[in-house]
Amino acid sequence: MSDSYPLLRLTVALLLMTLGGSAMYASVMVLEPVTREFATSRAVGSLLYATFMIGYGLGGVVMGRLADRVGILVPAAIGSLALPAGLVLAANAESIAEFCLALGLLCGFLGASFTFAPLVSDISHWFTARRGIAVGIVLCGSYVAGAIWPPVLQHFFDAQGWRATLSDLALLTFCTMLPLSAIL
Repeated sequence: MSDSYPLLRLTVALLLMTLGGSAMYASVMVLEPVTREFATSRAVGSLLYATFMIGYGLGGVVMGRLADRVGILVPAAIGSLALPAGLVLAANAESIAEFCLALGLLCGFLGASFTFAPLVSDISHWFTARRGIAVGIVLCGSYVAGAIWPPVLQHFFDAQGWRATLSDLALLTFCTMLPLSAIL
């Protein structure tokens, strides 16, 4: 194995965490237009983020256990397919309940959940020297996502609406996350 392979994995993990974070920020950014379209209160609309985060947290445990048993590739493949599927279903939701289910179960529990604890754990096995820096770099993907996705998503929500934006985000994550996961 090449000495550069761990660095490649580190780069891929950083990118996957950044891409996986897109759905988390979308669940916050879409709050206003979704509550308006479904004629619901902001309190009910805030369930969007809550269901995503509950799914994300619980899914991290499940995906972490799966990664411990079979390696990171299987949870990464599942997540790379579930996240865009959830975005497509959310983009086509006809009720707030459908939207929350798509975000919580597919995007959070089965999708983005592999991008945090399982990726961090995986990358820690590839570095003996500078393990802390490697873990820190992977975790930066969450912060990079927070810097990139809100302004990008807001631009597209304003330009084309939330449904088209979530559909486009689904296409982007589908076309990038699965090939990146295959490198792991």
